Amino acid sequence: MSYGSDGRVSKNERREAARDKARERREEQKKKDRRSKLYLQGGIILGVLAFVAIVAFVVVTTITPPGPGPLNMRSDGIRLGQGAVAIHTPARSSGEAPIPSKPNTTPGAIDMQLYVDYLCPFCGQFEATNGDYITGMLQNGGATVEIHPIAILDPNSQGTKYSTRAANATACVANYSPNEFYAFHNLLFANQPQEQTPGLTDDQLIALTKQAQVKSAGTIATCIRDQKFKAWVKDATTRVKTDGIPNADVSNFTGTPTVIVNGIKYTGPGDDAEAFKTFVIHAAGQTFNENTTPTPTPTSN
Repeated sequence: MSYGSDGRVSKNERREAARDKARERREEQKKKDRRSKLYLQGGIILGVLAFVAIVAFVVVTTITPPGPGPLNMRSDGIRLGQGAVAIHTPARSSGEAPIPSKPNTTPGAIDMQLYVDYLCPFCGQFEATNGDYITGMLQNGGATVEIHPIAILDPNSQGTKYSTRAANATACVANYSPNEFYAFHNLLFANQPQEQTPGLTDDQLIALTKQAQVKSAGTIATCIRDQKFKAWVKDATTRVKTDGIPNADVSNFTGTPTVIVNGIKYTGPGDDAEAFKTFVIHAAGQTFNENTTPTPTPTSN
């Protein structure tokens, strides 16, 4: 920049200097805009990637793939004959539909199905009122009882999913020590926790299996802690809620306990032993006798 004789910058030179500075500011602003755009694009990309990662994590952790079922529960329930001895069936393969049990049509016999949630207070009430009666029929061979553990009350155990854990524990016993299933089933109700509590811990469930004198106690303990049959519990619960109950006059599954005798649903009060006995006699027909001689234990399907 040159100066005149009086030392002042000429007007043209001032205009030129101003244009240069304006041009420099515009170039600098363009650079800033480009950097901001790159940062914004990078942030958007990172945000999208983070969102995708979160969605993938949620999907992986919440969607349980179908799992194989336990031994002796091919119908989604375990079938018990005289003396509460389990009727052996193969395990259901992963994704395979259950095969309903063939009803016991022996004259005078009782064919019973029980759908229970081990946190359900009404199931506990029914068991406390009628459990001895059902046990008596099992012991004398007058009944075949099929027990279906399901889990519909998980939200009522303070996040521990007790219903699923208890049902999984019964599946572990059915798989490794089926003849002790009924004893464990009874102990679960005898020690039933209240709703809106965490329920029994895994260690307490394991202690009950030992009290039931299960075989392979160590393997069953690992099965309980690992929730080996958690996927099966979920699948079996979904099936009964959506597909209903086979071999029964039930159009819709409405909750637990659901008790079916010779294809007829019991709709009476769960805490009235006489009402239930009357229902059983009616369902069995005139040939039923509570002190019937043992009938042959049904074979597996």
